[in-house]
Amino acid sequence: MSTVELRHVSRWYGNVVAVNDVTMTLGPGVTGLLGPNGAGKTTLLHMMAGFLAPSQGELTVDGRRAWRNPEVYRALGLVSDREAAHGFLSAWQFVLATARLHRLHRPEEAARWALTQLDLQDVQHRRISTFSKGMRQRTRVAAALVHRPDILLLDEPFNGMDPRQRMHMLGLLHRMAEDGATVLFSSHILEEVEQVSGTVQVIVAGRLAASGDYRTIRRLMTHRPHVFAIRSTDDRRLAVALVGEPAVAGVDIGPSGLTVRAGDYGAFARVLPKVAVHEGVRVRQVIPSDESLESVFAYLVAS
Repeated sequence: MSTVELRHVSRWYGNVVAVNDVTMTLGPGVTGLLGPNGAGKTTLLHMMAGFLAPSQGELTVDGRRAWRNPEVYRALGLVSDREAAHGFLSAWQFVLATARLHRLHRPEEAARWALTQLDLQDVQHRRISTFSKGMRQRTRVAAALVHRPDILLLDEPFNGMDPRQRMHMLGLLHRMAEDGATVLFSSHILEEVEQVSGTVQVIVAGRLAASGDYRTIRRLMTHRPHVFAIRSTDDRRLAVALVGEPAVAGVDIGPSGLTVRAGDYGAFARVLPKVAVHEGVRVRQVIPSDESLESVFAYLVAS
């Protein structure tokens, strides 16, 4: 099982602290790396890829230190935030060259496989300079996959991709996760992270602000009222009954039903059915309306 482990990792440049005392473990599956611009996401990825040494702490890939250890690249693939595909090469030449650098036993076969995974087989002999930004990005992903790494690090992998290309890429990441790969990708588009993974690592000002399933993170934010959209057979009767409950912070009635604010997610989940049964009201729908990744991210960055 491939893992990336960070123990109290920090990285600073002179007096500027880019990453501050981060401890995390990444295992099989897809994890989203989130944070505002300048939060330290790229620095963190570059340390995981062995490009930068931690100023403090320990970082290992499959139990081996990443810094100055070329052996980690046998198990690791990286797509950085900077474009590094030579335009005078074709996609085939670029990916094949990467396969040969990895000293693969059958580089041509590996290159064909990788280009097929990114749906580039029909344009593989075109020069990269003629590609759109999304196609160039997919070529770089193909090169990162050519040796079938167990760990894949992606910095803004969807940049420039059109909706069809994004859907194809999302499917690829899902398949890799199902096959046991460890995938970490950063993105500033929260919808992309939400579609690919419920597990996130949120970096704010160089620190790890939250880690885990974002829905669980939201439910643990007891200082933020939880908001529920509720529809029932008698919204007014249910609203009157709920107002008197300690778990309920406020109730609004609108044309589409009730909006209920609760201080404790678990307490409200337990009290709602009891109140409904006591009042003879049938609850038709209960939707937590502020459990999106966007709301969780906004709360964490603002706090």
